Amino acid sequence: MYSEKVMDHFANPRNVGEIPDANAIGEVGNAKCGDIMKIYMDIEDNIIKDVKFKTFGCGAAIATSSMATEMVKGKSVDEALELTNRAVMEALDGLPTEKIHCSVLAEEAIHSAIEDYKKRGGKVNENK
Repeated sequence: MYSEKVMDHFANPRNVGEIPDANAIGEVGNAKCGDIMKIYMDIEDNIIKDVKFKTFGCGAAIATSSMATEMVKGKSVDEALELTNRAVMEALDGLPTEKIHCSVLAEEAIHSAIEDYKKRGGKVNENK
């Protein structure tokens, strides 16, 4: 059902946790399935220096969060905005049809964090 890469990112997720002084935070959820993803970024000079996530959801939600963070870490903000759910799925060697929404959430969470960064003008939000 799941590829080896999905199972690896579920069992050994990369970039789990929070960044206390993040200057970009995005949170998205899917009420239908109950998955919630929160992405934290430390962006300097328009480059994503660090990125972490906290995800409440199924194995596919955790795996897509993990892969998406790996794919944007070290990239420019503009490059990260080009991340698509299809790219996340391909990097994981596919997802079952009923789990494609998890890759969409991962894309949306990354984009939400970058929108937050732009709204803040790159400043840390002291009122998290």
